Amino acid sequence: MNESNAIIEVLEAFVSDNKQAHIDRVLKLRTRHLTLVFEDIDKPHNVSAVLRTAECMGIQDLHFIKNKNDYTVNTGITQGAAKWITMHHHCQADDNVGECFDSLRKEGYQIYATSLHETSRSIYDLDPKQKTAIVFGTEADGITEEAGEKADGFVHIPMSGFTESFNLSVSAAICLTVMKSKLGEWPQLQDEEKLDLRAEWYRKIVREADLILKTKGIEV
Repeated sequence: MNESNAIIEVLEAFVSDNKQAHIDRVLKLRTRHLTLVFEDIDKPHNVSAVLRTAECMGIQDLHFIKNKNDYTVNTGITQGAAKWITMHHHCQADDNVGECFDSLRKEGYQIYATSLHETSRSIYDLDPKQKTAIVFGTEADGITEEAGEKADGFVHIPMSGFTESFNLSVSAAICLTVMKSKLGEWPQLQDEEKLDLRAEWYRKIVREADLILKTKGIEV
């Protein structure tokens, strides 16, 4: 029995039937087909709003490149959403942008940076069949030159007014909505990924879960 199975076997007795059914439903709607990347975001409250939106829409992974600016979750805005998603922090490499992008490409992602670059394509024209990572920069300056050079291309949301851009949380919500509508439904997680997440979420739901597991000889 692998570790996730062992954790689930011990903790499921402490998780109500209603909560287990809710987890079943959420796991069926979770995806790693699309992810969002935030490069040196300077307005953390906006990222917290994105985090909440992404979790509500079934996104499992978010990536944070931190060269100059750190990010701390604003729990008042996220309303607990951070508890259910996987946050990847890229802050210890010599080249955090390169490290993040390399890790995404190894997982099969195409990487598009949000920008009004002359070669940028509309989000409505982006093919979502391949796993996709969408990169957002600061609201004032956008992505860095390095991120633009290392991305596979640029993407933007067409504007109908005089203003050139939405704020970060609205932009991310539009990108997620467009991509999901083009796919119909998100591609689901693999069975092993669902198992690992169930074990992780059980540990977060059950009070003193790690102590209970330790009494059963399971160290986590």
